Amino acid sequence: MDVKTAFLNGFVEEEIYMDQQEGFTVVGEEQKVCHFQRSIYGLKQAFQNWNIRFDEVIRGYDFVKNDFDPCVYKKVNRSSVVFVVLYVDDILLIGNDIKMLGDTKAWLSTQFSMKDLGEASYIIGIKIFRDRSKRILGMTQNSYVEKVLKRFKMEHSKRGFLPMRHRVKLSKKQSPKTDEELKRMLDIPYASSEGSIYDASFQSDDDDAKSQLGFVFTLNGGVVARKSSKQDTTTDSTTEVEYIATSETAKEAVWMKNYIQELGVVPSIAELVVIFCDNNWAIVQEKEPRSHRRSKHILRRYHLLKEMVGRGDVRMDRVSSTENTIDSLTKPVSQIAHAQYLGKTGLRQMSDWL
Repeated sequence: MDVKTAFLNGFVEEEIYMDQQEGFTVVGEEQKVCHFQRSIYGLKQAFQNWNIRFDEVIRGYDFVKNDFDPCVYKKVNRSSVVFVVLYVDDILLIGNDIKMLGDTKAWLSTQFSMKDLGEASYIIGIKIFRDRSKRILGMTQNSYVEKVLKRFKMEHSKRGFLPMRHRVKLSKKQSPKTDEELKRMLDIPYASSEGSIYDASFQSDDDDAKSQLGFVFTLNGGVVARKSSKQDTTTDSTTEVEYIATSETAKEAVWMKNYIQELGVVPSIAELVVIFCDNNWAIVQEKEPRSHRRSKHILRRYHLLKEMVGRGDVRMDRVSSTENTIDSLTKPVSQIAHAQYLGKTGLRQMSDWL
């Protein structure tokens, strides 16, 4: 559902005045100004005011806010449950009771001017596809992929088997240094892709010597989160890279566990989360509270991992490097390894599902 002129629903707490706009001045009172009672588009606090108003309204209909994601609300009536997700001015409703969903939509329409967009087909640019006969519900980013290909002038290219060729190194040093070189390289995809392609593996980025972090979370056999990003800290060993990556992953695991517990739909989430790591030293460092020449310089914030393990939030387990699912998120890999990653994380060609 889409809220029409959503930001105009928020109330202003501050004293804000505005000159009368040209074409809307009151004859004989041109010297007067407008005193805001509600938000308008353009105010810095407009989004917050709208969010506060929506929160007050939705709570008045017995919805409870998720403490770990303030834009997610839940209402339970015996075995029926409805979730309301707010994204700026778009509202997504999810539930297992059609009547309860309909009542919620009708009630929201009495509170705000809204447009019912029907069954959700996109979420933040990700397309949803369904096949109820096969009990399949999936998500695809084909429109985003097509947009990226067009941006780099590769929309007519032959489909490859790898996102990036194994053992290829890219650097800013390869970028054109003069206007003449730039003109010659405009048709070369990488010349236009600065900021969109990252080299991976330990310190293999010649530009800043940073390493790559990647993780995948699975729940009931399906992937619920994945990430690939460059680490903020420069490291001097693979073990330090793994330890920092594990600490960041553990923080995400604790948040996700708390968030899903608040949803109340997966009882098994109360159990501790197992994090698999392929570096023995990183696992030993988490278990042995002693200083070591290879770890004494690591920033204190990354040692939060030990506290989370001690509380029983997460557990570290060893996984073989050859069985590590997320290698494709941290470095260019071979075609066989990439195919294994796709299979283990549930990524498929659309034609395989439909």
